[in-house]
Amino acid sequence: MFGTLVEVSVYGENEARAKQAVASVMQEFQRLHKLLHAWQPSALSELNTAIARGESSGVMPELAAILQDAAQLFAQSDGLFNPAIGGMVQLWGFHADEFKPALPDGKLLAALVAARPRMSDIVFLPSPPAGERTVALPLSGGKLEGGRGESARSSNKAVQLDLGGYAKGYALDRAAALLKQQSVHNALINIGGNVLAMGQHGTRAWRVGIQHPRASGPIATLELQDGEAIGTSGDYQHYFMLGGKRFCHLIDPRTGQPVQGVQAVTVLTRGERAGVLSDATSKPLFVAGSQGWRDAARRMNITEALLIDDSGAVHLTTAMQKRLEFTDKSTPQWVE
Repeated sequence: MFGTLVEVSVYGENEARAKQAVASVMQEFQRLHKLLHAWQPSALSELNTAIARGESSGVMPELAAILQDAAQLFAQSDGLFNPAIGGMVQLWGFHADEFKPALPDGKLLAALVAARPRMSDIVFLPSPPAGERTVALPLSGGKLEGGRGESARSSNKAVQLDLGGYAKGYALDRAAALLKQQSVHNALINIGGNVLAMGQHGTRAWRVGIQHPRASGPIATLELQDGEAIGTSGDYQHYFMLGGKRFCHLIDPRTGQPVQGVQAVTVLTRGERAGVLSDATSKPLFVAGSQGWRDAARRMNITEALLIDDSGAVHLTTAMQKRLEFTDKSTPQWVE
């Protein structure tokens, strides 16, 4: 689901109870997959169709809250996390199950870049009273509760929403909430490299690996404590090769081009929204690249992060270095 492999491991429960709990999580993942899919029929794709027509569209409270939360992360990242650039992602061919090695139409791409689709272009109606902000708040069930808006529109027809950089993290938080509701306290939830830990694995912490972007197996491992999550953005899963050059699905919203010079970024997060933050905050660091990732991490309040550049060198924060055990001790590292 979500275009990737999903795993849920439960520790310390009898098999029947564990299977029942995991089944409820998988059902929730399927619901979110249908709710948030960017191009197959979904609530999100219906909104995209309305935006392209210059029309308003009814939006269910959960989706409204997700979009409001994503808009706040967009603002915090200074626009580097921007789910409004789905049109650019589509032009590069990444709204498909298989990626064909072809460059997009240059004029269409230039027009989209010039139109500057942004999350701030989305307006929810009716507006809250003057001076009152509409804020997405987590409920006890893990969902986000929408504000007052019952419909949404965009002042910019170029906005096409793609929550691929948010949905997996949101699903992690929802899965953790569902497991807690069923009194499952020890679990590891993995959605394509976005991993959230609950409790521990018996007498020890959950141990996870960070995938090497150019080799099989992990480049490093770490122990995840209860409520912690890691998220990785990389150029090695969704990409195509053309003329000896790699084009990945992670698009720089400022240029409309796939990000170059970075192989992977991993962040470590914790707290009530650890899942969402593990997914969303890795994107601005990836887009900022080896020169700007530290500033992007500070904007996103991320203290534990690493970036692997195109030479294979690892740039990481001091706090992240303390958490990792590298598979190859000779891996070049730059602590910044």
